[in-house]
Amino acid sequence: LHETFLPHLDDDPEQFARGETDIPAIAYLVLWTQPQFLRMIVETKDPRLIGRMMEIVDKKFKEYPGMRAFSTRGSIISSNDGGTRSVNVDVSGSDLPTIYRVASDVYQRAREIFHNPRINSDPSSLILGQPLLELKPIWERVAELGLDASDIGYTVSAFTDGAYVDEYFLGDDKVDMFIYSDEGRIDDLDQISTIPVYTPQGTVIPVGAVADLVETVDTDTIRRVDGRRTLTVRIIPPHEIAFETAIDTVKKDLIQSLKDKGRVPPGVTLTITGASDQLDATREALSENFIIAILLSYLLLVAIFSHWGYPLVIMTTVPLGIAGGIIGLWLMNVVGAQLPLLGLAPISQPFDMITMLGFLILVGTVVNNPILIVDQALTHLRGQAMPPEEAVRAAVESRLRPILMSMITTVFGLAPLVFIPGAGTELYRGVGAIVLFGLFFATLVTLVFLPSFLVILFHIRRQFMTARSSSNS
Repeated sequence: LHETFLPHLDDDPEQFARGETDIPAIAYLVLWTQPQFLRMIVETKDPRLIGRMMEIVDKKFKEYPGMRAFSTRGSIISSNDGGTRSVNVDVSGSDLPTIYRVASDVYQRAREIFHNPRINSDPSSLILGQPLLELKPIWERVAELGLDASDIGYTVSAFTDGAYVDEYFLGDDKVDMFIYSDEGRIDDLDQISTIPVYTPQGTVIPVGAVADLVETVDTDTIRRVDGRRTLTVRIIPPHEIAFETAIDTVKKDLIQSLKDKGRVPPGVTLTITGASDQLDATREALSENFIIAILLSYLLLVAIFSHWGYPLVIMTTVPLGIAGGIIGLWLMNVVGAQLPLLGLAPISQPFDMITMLGFLILVGTVVNNPILIVDQALTHLRGQAMPPEEAVRAAVESRLRPILMSMITTVFGLAPLVFIPGAGTELYRGVGAIVLFGLFFATLVTLVFLPSFLVILFHIRRQFMTARSSSNS
């Protein structure tokens, strides 16, 4: 790996663009190894090529027999395990071999239903082949000495990695206490059998006298979720697939498909967790907050206009602005997918949790322009006794300039966040796109639809007032 990637630390970013190298210029590279995995952190000098670098790293890792490759781009609000784009499938049960077999089926099925997904697991290995040294107590001997399994395990922990004792508070700081052997850490496995165990009778015997040491292979990590052994498969779908679509695909084409084929035996459960659960919780919370925001905005407008009807006219721009935001986000993804034809980096923005926040912002943004027109039209209608058409026309003429100034400054202020790539822009691009396109569309509606609607309402109101006056007389 060093021979492959280190030479490109000194490259000029333009060399890859000219086709002189197969690997983009690297800003920095960190590589370290453990018995279960190799991990590499790499950053390209040109941020736009990080996706291409991920593909190159995956391809290189897959050249090694038996190795699975997983790469992801972390952010300031998510981990490198997939973050807000990860669909986690928890495989739970009591029998480890069965759990691992089902998890392998989940892994293979995910590769079939998605094109080039990024898949990781916890534990990282999907085979029970990790070298282990098991201590199997000789229960008759343990009982004779008045010991139990926890006594032996605690003693071995203290002489190897250290054993947790308790905690105490030193001022405002909580301090954890551990116990270690004064001989230092044991690195030679043969020494484990000589670890001294203190018995209730006051004697000291070696671990080898009460337990057999067996070399075997198994899993080096046992995870439990709600008390059940669990293995998690993390699936990051391709970026062009919306997260909600990916969740539905995993539910129907992965989990349900494996159940229909009889690949999930009794006693094993498959549960979707992680960012998908957060998405459901966020959607529910945003739905409630959105309703509250609509209600508060309406009541505030009622207090301002001292009328229950005109605020409803203003609030009609909210769903239209939301529709504009959704359509704009869709158009941005459609056009952004064609940018590589022009030699530009593609733009793809999923409808994620942060993007949903844009709708809350729209509630308080899109109503500003209609307020100007409705308020000015009412002023002309009541104060100057203008006919409805002239009152609305005069209101639009007098408020057109501030409306356009407000819209243009907001749109151009958000444009760099939405259209210009850069470090961190992918985090808030969705919010910016919803607000930008929603406000733009709502402004067009305010200048085209709202005046006509107001004229009709004013005529209806005038006819109603005339009819009521006639009936009273």
